[in-house]
Amino acid sequence: MIPEDALLELLNTTPMVGGAVQDALDDGDEGRAWTRQHGGTGSTAELRHLIAARDALQDVVRGNADAACLGEFLTEARSVPDISTGRLEWILHTPADMRLASEAVLTWATLQENRPGRLRPCANPQCRRFLLDRSKPNTARWCSMAECGNRMKARRHYQRAKDAQTS
Repeated sequence: MIPEDALLELLNTTPMVGGAVQDALDDGDEGRAWTRQHGGTGSTAELRHLIAARDALQDVVRGNADAACLGEFLTEARSVPDISTGRLEWILHTPADMRLASEAVLTWATLQENRPGRLRPCANPQCRRFLLDRSKPNTARWCSMAECGNRMKARRHYQRAKDAQTS
């Protein structure tokens, strides 16, 4: 499966830049390079499936879609046990162009099972990124404290100061 950090990186490929959504996978060459960096082939079909899985995962994590919509990325996926290395491992068998999309969904499912609620959207309503909260108290709110965290705190401070002046 793709690692959790790669899933987070995938979810964060549609950031807001200059007030407009940018899709890092939508550019054919960049998207194919991203898939190759993460063990894919870079084929057009693979990229198309990966973008569809990413979009569906984003909707599910944001609470805009039911997790059942992810089933389409797993219809041909099969886990087969392998013990040739001396320990039990499960090998994913799926069509090559569906492998990254299937792995992304399976990684999300594993996160949901092992660390529910840790993968979530940034609390900044003008941000489209996601975070994976690895803190012990599970209280992280922003994708980046340096960016969104500081912005949100500055906005609240400005609003409090403005409210105090009008009172």
